[in-house]
Amino acid sequence: MRSTNMSYLNPKMVTLIGIPGLEHVQFWIGFPFFGVCLVALLGNIFLLIVISTERSLHKPMHILLAVLAAIDLGLCVAIAPKMLAIFWFDSCSMVFDVCLTQLFFIHALQGMESGILLAMAFDRYVAICHPLRHTSILTPFFLFRVVLMVAIRATMLVGMLPILLKRLHLFESVVIVHSYCEHMAVVKLAAEDVHVNKSFGLFVAFAILGFDMIFVFISYILIFQTVFRLPQKEARFKAFNTCTAHIIVFLEFYILAFFSFFSHRFGHVSAYAHILLSTIYLLVPPALNPIVYGLKTMEIRMQVAHLFIIKPDTQIKK
Repeated sequence: MRSTNMSYLNPKMVTLIGIPGLEHVQFWIGFPFFGVCLVALLGNIFLLIVISTERSLHKPMHILLAVLAAIDLGLCVAIAPKMLAIFWFDSCSMVFDVCLTQLFFIHALQGMESGILLAMAFDRYVAICHPLRHTSILTPFFLFRVVLMVAIRATMLVGMLPILLKRLHLFESVVIVHSYCEHMAVVKLAAEDVHVNKSFGLFVAFAILGFDMIFVFISYILIFQTVFRLPQKEARFKAFNTCTAHIIVFLEFYILAFFSFFSHRFGHVSAYAHILLSTIYLLVPPALNPIVYGLKTMEIRMQVAHLFIIKPDTQIKK
């Protein structure tokens, strides 16, 4: 319902404009994003199949990697269809409640991914600093509880964001300057006091991303202390090599996450640059994660080779 002063009361629909300033080339921008999404979908599906079917990969790190792959699949499904529909078919309209639903799933899955990265850092800490207790600490039941706690934390904290947005009734505009429904992009539309929304959004970001990042850093400080105490150079290299895949994934996630977060709230980055970077932040890690772990994890490489390389002695008998 639109009022006389051009504000909107309880809007039923919103409009996503995609990337402002680049509308004339959005059709072509959609193709590289589609390629990234395709790599993410195929890579993570393949990773899930390999880990679930190969018993030798039923280890804590690989189980957590499978959970990470499932989360990455969820992110692609939550973002890509509508984004590509905007780029290719100018399908910009979205029901407001559907927008809030997309907002919830995107931010909740981000929070879950952050929690799983922390759990993977803890796995590396125990494996390197307390190797004899690794199997007794990271039991299947312990992993189940960790994944459940990560999911509950993200669901409860992020679930408040759309609830707080629903209490707002008056909006200055219904045009969201973004390619997907992002929390602050929706908050900026409101014509009412949004201090609670902004403050709680900051709290959620620091309660999840900030908390996890601090403890990941602590884990690696302890890991590096243990690694550098090892007497042999080969042992140090081997121990450090088990962490490189996680370090790469951790850095790509958090660097892009905090740049997107702070530029949207406090920075003076142009709108199209911010939206491009925030979309890259959500779609590129899901595409890179299976590649990084596939290249750096020997067990996964061996299983891929077993599936795709035909041995000379396995010939069909006539």
